[in-house]
Amino acid sequence: MVEKRLGALPVAAEFLRRLDVAGIVDGLCPGGASAHLTHGQVIEAMVANRLTSPAPLVRVGDWARTWAVEEVFGIEPDLLNDDRLARALDAIAPKLEQIAGTVGARAIAEFGFDVSRFHWDITSMSVYGAYPEEDQDEQYPVIKYGHPKDRRVDLKQVQAGLAVSADGGIPVHTRVFGGGAAEVSQVVGAMKDLRVMAGEQKFLMVADSKLVSYSNIAALLQADVPFIAPVPAAQVKDEVYAALDLEQAAVVDWVPDRDAGKDPDRREVYRVLEDVHTLAGPRKRDPVLTVRRILVHSTGNAAGQQAARAKRLAKAAEEMDKLARAAGGRHYKTSDKVAARAGVIAAKRRVASCLRWHVEQDESGSPSLSWHFDQEVLDAEAQVDGWYALITPLTAEQAAPQDVLIQYKGQGAVERRYHDFKSPRCSCSTITASPP
Repeated sequence: MVEKRLGALPVAAEFLRRLDVAGIVDGLCPGGASAHLTHGQVIEAMVANRLTSPAPLVRVGDWARTWAVEEVFGIEPDLLNDDRLARALDAIAPKLEQIAGTVGARAIAEFGFDVSRFHWDITSMSVYGAYPEEDQDEQYPVIKYGHPKDRRVDLKQVQAGLAVSADGGIPVHTRVFGGGAAEVSQVVGAMKDLRVMAGEQKFLMVADSKLVSYSNIAALLQADVPFIAPVPAAQVKDEVYAALDLEQAAVVDWVPDRDAGKDPDRREVYRVLEDVHTLAGPRKRDPVLTVRRILVHSTGNAAGQQAARAKRLAKAAEEMDKLARAAGGRHYKTSDKVAARAGVIAAKRRVASCLRWHVEQDESGSPSLSWHFDQEVLDAEAQVDGWYALITPLTAEQAAPQDVLIQYKGQGAVERRYHDFKSPRCSCSTITASPP
């Protein structure tokens, strides 16, 4: 009696066949055929391995022996040794982007994905180890320090960009970048790749705030590729939001999936207004770019910002009261030391805009501290809670303000695919067969 795991191997094999992964790899990387396996067959087996048993890429032959790889893919487990895998990986490395793009285009044609809207984002993956740059091939993405999403600035990283369809969040395009690559500079390359993949069909590109730079916007407008992206906070002053009348904003007829089961009065509510956004170029002769700006208010965002501010204020108040009691004591004998500590508290708790304090000295030179929060500043900050802005070149006829918001909200699809990418899961059923 021979027992092997089957799991999702038949599903993976069917999708790999319909995507013609082996054929695409062998077409772009010829010359790798041996008496036993082509590069394409090896890559298909490795894809199945990643999908069903995402452990470190060693002992793939052992995996193939315990799983029904021979029965499903017709590959003898002993052929999937480390040397054969390495030769296949070396062969596809120079053609990786072409392979990914061709497979993505094949997926669009084979499964009929709606490619009228793509969602693009970049993530980072921190790595442990030295990874000296002089030991790495500069023709490929270099592992180095950058600005990691997980804030592990002590670790080097590599980055990956992913585009998914709005229709089901299907990954259709990916690119790998070095750890030090600036995210803002990768948007135009992604746009060009997606244009090739989409063919004659026009598409909408949705991305995060890294899309919003003068050079990116100019390139997208010149290429006639519409987009939606949030404006970086620094580009919209608080005074703009403070001047808005929430009562004049239109309520968006849309409910987030997470609120679908809640009572209507507990659901997050979105409201929108509209004006224009301008971007000036780095040179005086650069033309000023003008696009639509959708001003969005979210009750969920507002509640979150208010709660975060209250927490910061409470922490700051606790520490300032403690400092006031300690002023003139062993650790804070001078006014300078008291003032220095108050400045540290203001910066650490991010309340410098509203925290006011005064240090006095009595006749003996002993300092005392009084402090309060500036209520006018707090009221002004509360006025802008919940507001953010989206920009797009889409006309009002092409998309009403609420439609722009709803299409942008699909950006969560690419984030979910990154979650799948970084935290793969599998289910392992088994098959039992008797030897002949």
